[in-house]
Amino acid sequence: MKNINDFVPGVRYGEGDGFLLIAGPCVVEDRDLVLRVAEAIAVLSEKYRIPFIFKASYRKANRSRLDSFTGIGDEKALEILKETGSAFGVPVITDVHTPSEAEMAAGYVEVLQVPAFLCRQTDLLLACANTGKTVSVKKGQFLSPAAMKFAVDKVMESGNPRVLVTERGTTFGYGDLVVDFRGIPEMQTFGVPVILDVTHSLQQPNQPSGVTGGNPGMIETMARAGIAVGADGIFLETHPDPANAKSDGANMLPLDRLDGLLEKLVRLRETVMAL
Repeated sequence: MKNINDFVPGVRYGEGDGFLLIAGPCVVEDRDLVLRVAEAIAVLSEKYRIPFIFKASYRKANRSRLDSFTGIGDEKALEILKETGSAFGVPVITDVHTPSEAEMAAGYVEVLQVPAFLCRQTDLLLACANTGKTVSVKKGQFLSPAAMKFAVDKVMESGNPRVLVTERGTTFGYGDLVVDFRGIPEMQTFGVPVILDVTHSLQQPNQPSGVTGGNPGMIETMARAGIAVGADGIFLETHPDPANAKSDGANMLPLDRLDGLLEKLVRLRETVMAL
């Protein structure tokens, strides 16, 4: 793996050959949940010496239905994220949707994430780049891997070399996604770390209920495939009780299954690196 500290300052264990883990609940539901999940993942990061960035959205802007949960309030949620990063000594990543949000969120977190549907929004990319924070850009479900070079170039040509790219599947029909694993080494030629978003790649959007579905039974399969092809990191959402999560519960990993998954991925990574 590329030295992740060159892209995200402050990541522990970021100088070896291990994979980066970006993980957390989909959204800030409340302070207790965020701290509970962050503590559990931080313990596993120490156990397996995995570089770790904590993830949670402070607000969900892309929702199918008007009555879907969007957040507890921007400032309140961002304060919780800042507290979490400080409490566990880890960088934090969160989504931003507009240039003004990028400037605001940069005061609380270390990494700004550009959602897949917004990956071509030049003003948003430049606003994120101009904060000086690391910018993580998710590949649009509608884009080829090669086309992501232009998103990376927009950030880098603004003078910010700290860019991550995240694969999260490509639209397949109206209600499914597929991952073309050829895209991971292709996007690595851009000179930036490439992350596989395991759980969002297993979403089943456009359900008749207006609530996105998912296939969490394939999380381990997808994660193992990503490690096997040499992804620089794994992104996944996890929750103590996915069935009652307020966002993306249909495709999140139960928190108590994360330890077993990481053990397998670490062993697989060691095997891959030895080949």
